[in-house]
Amino acid sequence: MEITPLGDSALVVRVDENFEKEPEQTLRAVLETQRCLLAASIPGVVECAPGYNSVGVFFDPIRVADAGAPSEALIEWLSEKIEIALLQKIESRGRKLAPLRIEIPVCYDGEFAPDLDHVARTSKLSLDEVVRRHRAAEYRVHCVGFMPGFPYLGGLPRELATPRRATPRLQVPAGSVAIGGGQSGVYPVKSPGGWNLIGRTPLRLFDPQREPAALLAPGMQVKFRDITRAEFDRLVDGRRQ
Repeated sequence: MEITPLGDSALVVRVDENFEKEPEQTLRAVLETQRCLLAASIPGVVECAPGYNSVGVFFDPIRVADAGAPSEALIEWLSEKIEIALLQKIESRGRKLAPLRIEIPVCYDGEFAPDLDHVARTSKLSLDEVVRRHRAAEYRVHCVGFMPGFPYLGGLPRELATPRRATPRLQVPAGSVAIGGGQSGVYPVKSPGGWNLIGRTPLRLFDPQREPAALLAPGMQVKFRDITRAEFDRLVDGRRQ
């Protein structure tokens, strides 16, 4: 395990370098490390954010100094606290927790899926078969980033892997379900984007008025469910009421 500075108010705890070979094992190690650091309640730490193979530890330098860290050695003091926390047998460490599971309704109609044809040509599958395989897969949220609430989903069938667009779109509608390389994802808000759009969900993945604001979090299991355009419209209307 490697601990390195990230600016003057964060550290990166690198957990595993084998993400490409063992994504599930790496994800478990990252989430276990995050739980362990949260349970340790290290003075001055304000957030522990999981990534693909690391945990970002964000801290308030003033609070760390108030806790007794030398002003010229905040990083060293905090790194030592992190090492101690990870070496100790904290109760939460190693405990197997059942991942939360969420179902996301998706309409794969052509209006919402401008790149479905491209994915089908790339995979040498029919449009219906691309949709069937995409929704039949079991996904895991490996990390949330790029923008608030955007989930990077592992578990995409290999045959559906499609390179990102050479020219990103200036605007991708909120709720767009997409494929980028060997991953799937969902755009939580309207934004630029270069992934291949194959459908859209009426769910709101990011809502600042909700607690938590992001619908998905690392470690969650995700299943897509195919819905008609009429069902999509009903769900959107229900959300507005």
